[in-house]
Amino acid sequence: MRIHIAADHAGFELKQHLKAHFDAAGHDVVDHGAEEYDAQDDYPAFCISAAEGVRDEPGSLGIVIGGSGNGEQLAANRVTGIRAALIWSEETARLARQHNDAQVGSIGGRMHSLEDATAIADAFVAEPFSGDARHQRRIDAMTSYEKRR
Repeated sequence: MRIHIAADHAGFELKQHLKAHFDAAGHDVVDHGAEEYDAQDDYPAFCISAAEGVRDEPGSLGIVIGGSGNGEQLAANRVTGIRAALIWSEETARLARQHNDAQVGSIGGRMHSLEDATAIADAFVAEPFSGDARHQRRIDAMTSYEKRR
């Protein structure tokens, strides 16, 4: 699977860890930055770039990382066609995929240990969309609104 990943300074250490982890698991990882630790960098450009990568490569997924994951999720959701979810536990990661067909998961690097964040990211990447009609209906309603505006 191709995984687009991005982080600002607050998520930089976790991003580097997840890149190595996903690469070792046989995934194709595309790094959208930051390329080096810079305490003054800003997450929007990195997260938007990762979300655009996911949008442009159907079937790929994304992981965006910051301090809390909140702003990173908001930035990724600015990309038309992207559903990004804040994933803060293995259960929320699985539900984001099962129920919302989220293509991007956002993790707070300051909120979890490397071990817990890795388990959350793994759960997100491994879980398929359920395809359940009620979940698809809700996704279709959001997509319809997005196209109208």
